[in-house]
Amino acid sequence: MSASLAGLKVFVRTFGCQMNESDSEHITGVLVQAGASRASGPEDADIVVVNTCAVRQKSEEKLYSYLGRLSRLKKKRPFILGLAGCVAQVRQAGLIEKLPFVDFVAGPDSTLDLPEIVGRAAEAPVVRTDFGRDWREIGAGATCRETPWSAFIPVMEGCDNFCAYCIVPFSRGREKFRPLPNILGEVRAAVEAGALELQILGQNVNSYRDPQSGIGFAGLLDAVTAAPGIEWVRFITSHPKNFGDDIIRAMAASPKVCPALHLPLQSGSTRVLERMNRGYTREDYLALVGRLKRSVPGLLLMTDVIVGFPGETEEDFEATCTLLREVGFSGIFSFRYSPRPLSAGAAIADDVPLEVKRRRLIALQSLQKTIQTEIYRSFVGQDLRILGTGPSPKGAGRFSGRTSGNLVVNFDASSDPSGRFVTVRITGSGPYSLHGALHKGADSDIIHRP
Repeated sequence: MSASLAGLKVFVRTFGCQMNESDSEHITGVLVQAGASRASGPEDADIVVVNTCAVRQKSEEKLYSYLGRLSRLKKKRPFILGLAGCVAQVRQAGLIEKLPFVDFVAGPDSTLDLPEIVGRAAEAPVVRTDFGRDWREIGAGATCRETPWSAFIPVMEGCDNFCAYCIVPFSRGREKFRPLPNILGEVRAAVEAGALELQILGQNVNSYRDPQSGIGFAGLLDAVTAAPGIEWVRFITSHPKNFGDDIIRAMAASPKVCPALHLPLQSGSTRVLERMNRGYTREDYLALVGRLKRSVPGLLLMTDVIVGFPGETEEDFEATCTLLREVGFSGIFSFRYSPRPLSAGAAIADDVPLEVKRRRLIALQSLQKTIQTEIYRSFVGQDLRILGTGPSPKGAGRFSGRTSGNLVVNFDASSDPSGRFVTVRITGSGPYSLHGALHKGADSDIIHRP
């Protein structure tokens, strides 16, 4: 199979979350393992794979806009164009009908089949969107990591919750779990390759259950943090109703677990949460936050919020705003509700007018900006240990990194600190990042492995 892709160049474009980024590393790795090499862009690629996201209507709109550009490019120089991921899984053969310039459609469970799919797509369009209930192991050997010092480690996929707004059970399937020995094997391989940070991934990581031993997510955290050579461990995404006290204990027990947590809220109104089928109340969420903050000093929380879910009143929206003030999130991902196909919400009248959704979203984001500004300002004057991630988008020879609490820091340094830990003196802040300079004598804090 590898000979069939020899001499071909592949480019993968990713839309969506960290799970999609991890999937793209696998897509690239599987095709490279089959003989292809990496292209710098679609302009010089023989195979272009677009890894898609279906979680919001806006993400699909961005996808179709990008595909329009690829269509024009393909008329100038032919290449094999494939769609992978969540939109591919949901829309299936309809994508070929709508976009006849697309050569193949492959769902998230089809990554290992891509060399065969690409070979067949050179002759006729291919659609492969079967779901299996067992984990298909890809592993470190077929993973092209974008940043060698930070490794995505997927541990589960899919979701059994069927929240009313959510397409994930249909785009990713029901929950399935990766065997713990496979996870630990990839952790060891990542460490040997120079990883300092692990990001444990899943649509609902804290529902993890090892299919062989029954060990849950707390036990997984214990096992991963025991691996020598790893400095930081993060995980995403957690469902509040599955966040047991055993997971809080595992977080508190290891200094390797970063004091940062993404804990989706969606709404601060119990009435709306019930309509969303979230499985917890406002009071449940606040009680969980209280237990987390008492157990994990300095914990910074991020969250997701949807405004304008069907039936949301001004009182419901205000309940969300008051919860944001009470918790003090260091960041939020906020969205206007848009019905997603196959979800229960698609059958409910979308009765909140668009202009009301827009107004509420602007108000929510304005409130969160004020909250974040105060949180970021509280770090001015401190020396923070950060992991360098590359040149800063601010330019002027500056660099960027992230704290263990997942805050962005832009700072001055005389040499590129990417992939190293350094100490930065924080001298300023804004609502979205911190600013500073490499602390004098900080070289003693650098950890670096080739």
